[in-house]
Amino acid sequence: MADKFMNDEVSYDARFDPKLAPRYSEIATFLRAPLVTDFDRELAGVDIALAGVPYDGGVTNRPGARHGPREIRNQSSLMRSIHHVTRIDPHALCRVADVGDVRFSAVMNNDAARAEIRDFFERVHAVRALPLSAGGDHSVTYPILEAIARERPVGVVHIDAHTDTWGELQGSKFNHGSPFRLAVEDGLIDPTRMIQIGIRGAQNAEDGWQYSLDKGMRVIFIEEFEDLGVEAVIAEARRVVGDGPTYVSFDVDGLDPVFAPGTGTPEVGGLTMREAQRLLRGLRGLNLIGGDVVEVAPPFDQTGNTALVGATLMYEILCLLAEARAGARSG
Repeated sequence: MADKFMNDEVSYDARFDPKLAPRYSEIATFLRAPLVTDFDRELAGVDIALAGVPYDGGVTNRPGARHGPREIRNQSSLMRSIHHVTRIDPHALCRVADVGDVRFSAVMNNDAARAEIRDFFERVHAVRALPLSAGGDHSVTYPILEAIARERPVGVVHIDAHTDTWGELQGSKFNHGSPFRLAVEDGLIDPTRMIQIGIRGAQNAEDGWQYSLDKGMRVIFIEEFEDLGVEAVIAEARRVVGDGPTYVSFDVDGLDPVFAPGTGTPEVGGLTMREAQRLLRGLRGLNLIGGDVVEVAPPFDQTGNTALVGATLMYEILCLLAEARAGARSG
């Protein structure tokens, strides 16, 4: 069905809805949501805040994820509103807005950048908006959790090729291999309510894998994922996180590089996009408090497909968050 077009009588006024404009027009926003241009005045009342974190100062090899938010926004022009399986329309359930990017003043300083990310999401959390962000490398998840999980430790559904529970690398603890170790040590995550799905790839040391296991995280390597099947993994994820507050973090290198070549640390033999979508849809009804999609690196994404994958995963998580927020409001 062709997209609806706004007529001349209502274009460019307060009733303008970017989702109903031609998809090749206007400023590209995350999932075609309205753009908040006055953060202080317009953020209040937003239920779900879509944000970019253009930072990749924590990568260990191939940079480029700093460009992820911009390209995901561009590919978001292909998104529509109503989910074809669940029939969820997140924009009808909640006030969803693109609140822009974290603005850095010291992006070359890892500690300062971390603080600026945390401060940005503290403002989002202060008005009780649920954050859904696009990275950036995976290090950005730690300061986001610093902002939203100080009151109580949260559960996490983490989809990735890597556990990201490594220690200090090249003199810095703030790197894309360490966000969940830092969050556990800071009391932000309950490791017994964390599941890591799709883990694979050889390593030079076993420290990250062993840390996750020793702390009580449920680690599903890709071979077990394949043996169990998607539905059994969904059931296991729901068992692990229970009914407590839960965050969803999706690193696109959890997918096979056939689907997401534009990422900094690709690992062959990963999830298919269909498996990923089914997995996320299986999280409906959980007590979700936020999410992120990270490690989209456009310089390695010649066709733009990885950014489209990132936008699609954001949409799937948005549907989950909108249903969770609407349910909490009515309950």
